[in-house]
Amino acid sequence: MKALHETSFKESLAIQGRVIGALLMREIITRYGRNNIGFLWLFVEPLLMTAFIVGMWKFLRADQVSSLNIVAFALTGYPMAMMWRNASNRAIGAISANMSLLYHRNVRVLDTIFSRVLLEVAGATVAQIVIVAILVAVRWVEMPADIFYMLLAWVLMALFALGLGLVVCSVAFKFDAFGKLWNTASFVMLPLSGAFFFVSSLPQQVQEYVLWIPMVHGTEMFRHGYFGSSAITMGNPWYLLLCDLVLLFIGLAMVAKFSKGVEPQ
Repeated sequence: MKALHETSFKESLAIQGRVIGALLMREIITRYGRNNIGFLWLFVEPLLMTAFIVGMWKFLRADQVSSLNIVAFALTGYPMAMMWRNASNRAIGAISANMSLLYHRNVRVLDTIFSRVLLEVAGATVAQIVIVAILVAVRWVEMPADIFYMLLAWVLMALFALGLGLVVCSVAFKFDAFGKLWNTASFVMLPLSGAFFFVSSLPQQVQEYVLWIPMVHGTEMFRHGYFGSSAITMGNPWYLLLCDLVLLFIGLAMVAKFSKGVEPQ
């Protein structure tokens, strides 16, 4: 009996993997097409955006304002912020874009949201790795102090992006106006995510309020992994993990509730 359950679980897992894989391929082809460089735009798009921001900081000679490498400062803040922002924005249209696929019994509403978020996270991850490698090679930035801590921060923020995407998609499905407003709201939230400041540089009375924001901890952790002891950071991985779990629980519960009323078209 135990072996039967294990076989059934493995088969279900394999089916789920094929469903996610198919949704990812469909999303890539639909969004980027088969012409020119096709799916490579998935990585090139965030790569170019990050390169533009980093290049702007470099050639404006922002290094003169601080002794800290300002290119590395931009590199460890902006891309992570864009990951959770783009993932949550893309999650909004996941259901409507794949509504016809819900006729297939193995395709669930959750699969459509997860595949979109995964695609955004994958693109941002590859772009971040590539641009860090390039900038290290041309000696614009130094090698990170602790790559594994940076990886931990990135994984925790990827979980945050998934949870946020689930919640945003659920609310937008019930209230269409929210979906239209979220793009602007998420843009306004960028300055609050820690992408453009160190918490330690803020006034003491402001720090305690800023540290309630989950994204700040992800950015601070990522920068701690890069700069090491040369920069004062205040990220708490346990707080970020707790926020991730709460957000995921709420998001999954919301999706489970509204997905029962979703009819394939």
